[in-house]
Amino acid sequence: MNNNYQSIRFTVSGGVAVLTLHRPERLNSFTVAMHLEVRDALARVAADASARALVLTGAGRGFCAGQDLNDRAVTPNGVRPDLGDSIERYYKPLVLALRNLEKPVIAAVNGVAAGAGANIALACDVVLAARSASFIQSFSKLGLVPDAGGTYWLPKLLGPARALGLAWFGDRISADQAEHWGLIWKCVADEELMPLALELAGRLASGSTQGFLRTRQAMRMAEHNTIEQQLDVERDFQRELGAGADYLEGVTAFLQKRAPRFGGH
Repeated sequence: MNNNYQSIRFTVSGGVAVLTLHRPERLNSFTVAMHLEVRDALARVAADASARALVLTGAGRGFCAGQDLNDRAVTPNGVRPDLGDSIERYYKPLVLALRNLEKPVIAAVNGVAAGAGANIALACDVVLAARSASFIQSFSKLGLVPDAGGTYWLPKLLGPARALGLAWFGDRISADQAEHWGLIWKCVADEELMPLALELAGRLASGSTQGFLRTRQAMRMAEHNTIEQQLDVERDFQRELGAGADYLEGVTAFLQKRAPRFGGH
């Protein structure tokens, strides 16, 4: 896999992978080249057993401004780009790769997250945002529908009234407001963003990965299950996890009054 990235930065240290979108002069907006580099880095995270958690962030004063419109310029008399093809080939695989990564994913939103950039952040498991950050569903200003999962995340996180209002009017909301509304997990001081993101990712990396993943899976299943079905899910997952090495280690560590050393199984 490629290590000579131009549009991103990628490191793995102490069990934590950090993927930084790195086109600060364009607010880290996506081009085809950046999509391909992010795809490669996410494949590396998935394949690397030493990488047990991922932090996704941006360089400079923005997290991600969505699609770089210069990368698919529209001229009055020219051929229109196929936006559906762009989603099918690039945004859909990106969102699904983040959503289905079998490791916890934290988004550290360090500045503006606009359009697809906002919704890519929401595809992550936990979203932290710097107090100076903001979220904008800017699609309506281009006559488009929210993509990169926007029409999926917003109603689930905010309810239909706020979701439709944000999508139609394209208002900028602050990180404080995003936390208040339940769009993100936590808003923190700018200088605390990356230290906290790395600390939390480190805690996840040293924890029971399988337990985290089953918790994520159970909560997603709860969206469609009855309480009876969900109790069955909990029964089955507890049976599986209770037979694993991590549960034995957790109980042993508790009884011995020491920190557990989980292996992720």
